[in-house]
Amino acid sequence: MSKIEKVLASGKTHTLVSGPGDRVDIRLSSPGDANPAHVFSAIQAHPTAEQLFAGAWSACYILALGLAAKQNKVALPADLSVDIQVDLGQTGKAYFIQARFDVRVPGVAQEVADAIAHAAHDICPYSKAVHGNIDVALNVVT
Repeated sequence: MSKIEKVLASGKTHTLVSGPGDRVDIRLSSPGDANPAHVFSAIQAHPTAEQLFAGAWSACYILALGLAAKQNKVALPADLSVDIQVDLGQTGKAYFIQARFDVRVPGVAQEVADAIAHAAHDICPYSKAVHGNIDVALNVVT
């Protein structure tokens, strides 16, 4: 697996589980703006491929966190969130993507939160699809 030497573009998401039925609320950042509040209008640019991938991955991953927690009999906090940044980059003449996860699990013991966050990667189909193919950094904050 190659590491990116130069980041060319990034897509960021902030994902929460909102309400009954595990509906997922995803906010996308606008290109060049770190604030996660993308509004689709005729005058703004559409989301980048990196944002769309990060959004789909974060929706899948946050639900996988719920499954991992349930399997381990751990109650997740209402303010659980996942931030994913997917970067498009270059090493030499080759192009790659990489991802950085910030998982916030307030009120859960660090070792328990770490275990659930790692288990969620074993459940999430997006995580499985990229496993061993791209660099993925995981940061769990309690």
